Amino acid sequence: MTTYVALLRGINVGGKKRVPMQTLRDLLTNLGGEAVRTHLNSGNAVFTHPEADEGTLAAALEGAIERELGFSVTCLMREAGEMRRVVDANPFAGREVDPSRFLVLFLDGPADPATVADLAPAAYAPEEFALGEREVYLHCAEGIRDSRLAKVLTERRLGTAATARNWNTVTKLADMARA
Repeated sequence: MTTYVALLRGINVGGKKRVPMQTLRDLLTNLGGEAVRTHLNSGNAVFTHPEADEGTLAAALEGAIERELGFSVTCLMREAGEMRRVVDANPFAGREVDPSRFLVLFLDGPADPATVADLAPAAYAPEEFALGEREVYLHCAEGIRDSRLAKVLTERRLGTAATARNWNTVTKLADMARA
């Protein structure tokens, strides 16, 4: 059995694309998931599965949501070990960083340095970012709402689907996946 973390993008925000967490748990169970648990009401689930890979599970969950709820949702999957790697690779470790202003953008594909090569870090200070393997770490020192970097680090620029979680959520999901 492999433990996975499901990250759904853009659900339960502003009354659109409503996915009750019980429905999400049921959909994952119907796809063969076991020990399904959700975190918050924003599309985070931890579960085990006997025989699938991240891409297959993400596509199956996207299809199930479309069939059952009538709309499309981008789903990204990470194995438990990868969630732990994301936490362990924190480029801001050892610094005073407000976890509610520190985001991880999970990417559907590898982080490509060429997509951000033209960004001058000093032009965005005190905001900062760092590329990981399949994620971008983003520190919005003054908050996400007015973040200039958050407006620039888009799916279009990064060339792949993405969904963001704050650091509190990332570490909680990594802990849930380890338990």
